[in-house]
Parts: sequence; structure tokens; C-alpha cells
Amino acid sequence: MTWIQKMCSSAISCGRVPEHVAFIMDGNRRYAKKHKIPSSEGHAKGFDMLVKLMRWCSELGIREITAYAFSIANFKRSTDEVNDLMELCKQKFEQLLKDKEKLKADDVQYRILGRIELIPRDLRNVMAEVVLATKENGGLTVNIAFAYAARDDILQSVRQAVDGVVDGRVAPSHVTHELLSKALYTNESSIPDLVIRTSGEFRYSDFLLWQVSCSCLYITDALWPDLTLWNLIAALLHYQRHYQTLKDVRQLETQRIVKIANAELEDLIDRFGKSAVKKHNDWLFGQGN
Repeated sequence: MTWIQKMCSSAISCGRVPEHVAFIMDGNRRYAKKHKIPSSEGHAKGFDMLVKLMRWCSELGIREITAYAFSIANFKRSTDEVNDLMELCKQKFEQLLKDKEKLKADDVQYRILGRIELIPRDLRNVMAEVVLATKENGGLTVNIAFAYAARDDILQSVRQAVDGVVDGRVAPSHVTHELLSKALYTNESSIPDLVIRTSGEFRYSDFLLWQVSCSCLYITDALWPDLTLWNLIAALLHYQRHYQTLKDVRQLETQRIVKIANAELEDLIDRFGKSAVKKHNDWLFGQGN
């Protein structure tokens, strides 16, 4: 950081800094076209930017980031481009594993979110090694959304709930917002406070649709590989200006969910009586005899 950037970063730190920032990393191919280089080089520049961004976020006090690296829809791209991306990703993860002391010293915890079974086995294995090697790290948490789609995330969550109801492990009345949230790929994470999308596109592209209903959205025209610290600082200032409104919206959403849950409980009591509901809850949560 330059001294001016350090001053601005210090000023940002005096305000409310988001704990979790999600990034829609858009623009690698347009960057490659703009600079007349192969698309694979554009994607490589995109990975380099993610490394820079991790350092900036850590220095600014952000505790967790989620990066939309590869969607399920991206598998529809040309075979050559998909293969190049998979190979590039494998190389980047292998580089992390080459110096495990540095991996530990960086204190970054990596997680992979998405349809793991769709990822080629060799890449899947090296990803698993990195996740296991960093699971005890307590610094910045980096979630890599890979082979991910929000609608797929929600669908698999609902399917788990349905399986629980069919097996008798979950009562239909206990299929709540909270239960479905715990079955999402992001179940270990807080909800994103801020979503940043590059390349000037005003859409979520099937990214964290369940999780970002009350998140702040910031759009920058910068292509992902062109992102600068100034772009990130501008996004954080945008978040701080809207923080109170976001806080109020989240409180209203929480109250709405509690109201729905209470209404469902009252309906159960009306239909089955208090003793029956208590007996069922005791059985469900393992508190009965």
C-alpha cells in the first residue's frame, strides 16, 4: 500500500468494516480480449487478483470472503476453455501445497463451496488437501465457490429436508428458514454483509441468492483483473453509508421469520394440543425418555 492508501484504509477501519464480503469475479475474458491475449491468460490474471484481494481484505480487517470462481453454467463453455481453467486452478492449489509452512503462516482457511462431484478428480483431490491443511487456520476465511449455482444450493438443501421428513427425522413443521440455511453449502459461514460485482453488470448470476437477500450490493465498472485497492475502498465506503439501513432491514427480516415460526407453532397447538406438541418436540430433540 502507498501512504495515501494506508491513510484511507485507517480511516475505513474507524467505521463499520464488513465481516464477510462476497465477490462476483467477472471480466477475465473481456480483459483478455481488451489486451489481445489468450483467454487462459485472462483467467490467470484473475487468479493473481484474488491473491492480492485476499491480502487487502486481511489488512482491512475483513474476516471472510467468498469468491465466485466457477459456476455450474460455466461447464457449457468450450471444452478447451474449461480444461484450461481446471488445469490453471489445479496449478494454483498445487503451488499452495508446495510450501506448507507458508500456508500455515498465512493463516488463511480455505473452503470449497459447490457440487464437488462435478469437479475433475485430480483437481478435487488437490483442493481437498488444501482444505484439510488449512482447516485449523484462524485468520482470513476464503470460500471458493466452484461448480456452484445458488438455485442448485437451495435445491439440495430442500432435498435434504425432504429426506429428513420422509425418514421421520424431521417433522414437516420444523422445516424452517433456519433449518434450510443449515443445509446450504455456506452453513459454516455468516451471511455476506457486502457483495461486490466487477465489470459493471447488474445481476447476481445465480450466486448466493438465498444468502444475500439483506446484503449490500456494490457494482464497479472495473474488470476483475483490473480491480484496485481504490475500488475496494470505494465499496467499503458505500457499505458504511448504507450500514444503518441494512441493519434495520435485517432486524425486520429476523422479526418476520420469528413471526412465521410462532404462527406455525400456534397452528400446531390448535390442531394437536400443547401436550402433543411438547411430546413431539421432546422426541425430535432427544430430550424425552
